Amino acid sequence: MSIGPKAGGAGALEAIFGRADRVLIGMVHLLPLPGSPDYDGGGMEPIVARALADADAYAAAGFDGLIIENHGDIPFRKPERIGPETAACMAVVGERVRSAAGVPFGINVLANAAIPALAIAAAAGAAFVRVNQWANAYVANEGLIEGDAAEALRYRAAIGARHVRVFADAHVKHGAHAIVADRPLAELVRDVEFFSADAVIATGQRTGHRADIGYIRQIREATGLPVLVGSGVTPGKVPEILAVVNGVIVGSALKHDGVWWNAVDRGKAKAFAEIAR
Repeated sequence: MSIGPKAGGAGALEAIFGRADRVLIGMVHLLPLPGSPDYDGGGMEPIVARALADADAYAAAGFDGLIIENHGDIPFRKPERIGPETAACMAVVGERVRSAAGVPFGINVLANAAIPALAIAAAAGAAFVRVNQWANAYVANEGLIEGDAAEALRYRAAIGARHVRVFADAHVKHGAHAIVADRPLAELVRDVEFFSADAVIATGQRTGHRADIGYIRQIREATGLPVLVGSGVTPGKVPEILAVVNGVIVGSALKHDGVWWNAVDRGKAKAFAEIAR
């Protein structure tokens, strides 16, 4: 019996995307889902149609994968308050994207709903989940958010989904880390690795905010896992960022007018991929 971090995480990107570096992941920000404040009552087809269009724009541009996220459900609930309708709707979208896009994808359920994300991933055929707070705790827009690695890993095993990888944020955006402020950033990154994450995500302070390159280097140097940058990646900065980390997750910079809730601009996505490659 071995105890401690798993060695398998080091090859997660190559296992999923067929490459270990310069991995490009596009964000599919879903329109408001049933049960959320801004849902317009129009049913699932407009939601699916937008998701498929955005997924196709990324795939046609040469992106390696996608993340499907319920970003239209603002303001987000804490994990235990998220209704079953969210998981049901995201599973439907995920299956449709899997069938149409032809690239690997992951699931992120906001806010920090690791267990619903794993359920959706298992049902829809996703390769990974993104979890914003995997270990420790922080104060977020939604209140006190605790890392759910212990329960999520047990749930993943119980549903036979060990093949679904975990991409976990370190020093997650949209929050204050005063609870763990007495511990260095490197220690917080190592906690994510110790709790069996497969990749680490570095972000800025909020959606679309660029993280400082020195901050990204601190995270890179603290772990042997693959590292991705998950916010604020622009065409002008992507060469510098990809010289340090294994890949990027990009959304806002490739949307029409640079606004996350707009559709993906196909021209921007293609130009971004050309620069990144």
